[in-house]
Amino acid sequence: MADSEISQSRLFEWLTGDEDSRMCRDIPEEACTEQPRNFFLHLFAALGNKLADELSSARLVLPWLLGVIGAPTWMVGLLVPIRESGSLLPQLFVAGFIRGKPERKWVWVAGGALQAIAAALLAVLALFGSGSLGGALVLLVLVGLSLARGLSSIATKDVMGKTIAKTRRGTLMGWSGSVAGAATLAAGAVLMLFDERPGELALAVLLGVAALGWAGNALCAARIAETPGAVEGGEDAWDSIKLGMHLLRTDRDFLHFNVSRALLMASALALPYVALLGQQQSGAELGGLGVLIIVSGLAGLVASPVWGKRADASSRRVMRDAGLGAAACCLLGAACAWLPPTVSETVWPYALVYALLVIVHAGVRLGRKTYIVDMAGSDKRALYVALSNTLTGGLMLALGLLIGGLAQWLGTTALLVALAIMALAAAASASRLPEVE
Repeated sequence: MADSEISQSRLFEWLTGDEDSRMCRDIPEEACTEQPRNFFLHLFAALGNKLADELSSARLVLPWLLGVIGAPTWMVGLLVPIRESGSLLPQLFVAGFIRGKPERKWVWVAGGALQAIAAALLAVLALFGSGSLGGALVLLVLVGLSLARGLSSIATKDVMGKTIAKTRRGTLMGWSGSVAGAATLAAGAVLMLFDERPGELALAVLLGVAALGWAGNALCAARIAETPGAVEGGEDAWDSIKLGMHLLRTDRDFLHFNVSRALLMASALALPYVALLGQQQSGAELGGLGVLIIVSGLAGLVASPVWGKRADASSRRVMRDAGLGAAACCLLGAACAWLPPTVSETVWPYALVYALLVIVHAGVRLGRKTYIVDMAGSDKRALYVALSNTLTGGLMLALGLLIGGLAQWLGTTALLVALAIMALAAAASASRLPEVE
């Protein structure tokens, strides 16, 4: 074994806390020798993906893009629903297609490459787009980017299930989250350099770097050593829908998991409203948003490895504890409105709550990702992930519209209390899930 391979194996063992890098569960024997190398390729791919996600954020960068090119204000409200649901809703329809591929990494590569192309097109629109037509083109490109993101999402989990052993997947996702947190810090530092909204050239540079991030993601995926898997049982879209509905009727644990996952969306739905409260109370412009991005990165660095280790022990308990944490954070965010004006009229109390909620949300994501990968057998993993994501995408659209209406009617503070109740229900539901580790 070459010195570089020995060093790689030792670093892999240190990161995973194991003494034998050839310990394998639930992956082919021939994948064991490639596991350390694949681990780091997954890690670097996650870095490129997260950096690109931050620099093309539908909550931060794309609204500025629409403002710079003079698009109608109502288009801003479509950015987050398109970005999130567009990546989740179609996944059931591509599960059968992916199932028919002996090496699923090439689907991942295609998704990364398409996202890179979409980010490059957004960079071009930052320079040359204008008015309603420019805004419409941004939304159209975002649809394509979101669909490609969904393609990569399902393939990434399936490839992980084939190349990374059980009891190490949560650790991988934990370290991926930590690396992603560092990328978020870098993105926040860049954005804080601008006192005002960034101009066309600055936005084009940010989006160009996002394109490079996704290109790097695709390159790392292409280099993963994946053992060809079984292709029997692949279904077309309609067959996938029928099988998915059958699973929901017959697999009570899978249905229970999806109920818990839906309720855990409270953490994701609360994040933008905590940030909104900070903006409303402090009057902070881009500097305040940069602070939120940086505390988000710091929180990710702290949270993800801890959650990852716990998820390998019991992803069910991670989901339960994250639900309880989300409820506490929502109530803290609501309580900030009653702080003395000298405190509440700054961004810092909201930044603290935001950081805590990011830590909790990392637990939600790691818990439910590890749970579904470990729950599903290798022959049905792609279908389980796709069906769960499709259901979540539809619910996100519906809940997004409902939450937006409630925020307009009740106000942000009351909405956070309602989301706290939803998070408590998620914790109660997750506590009754069976163990899968």
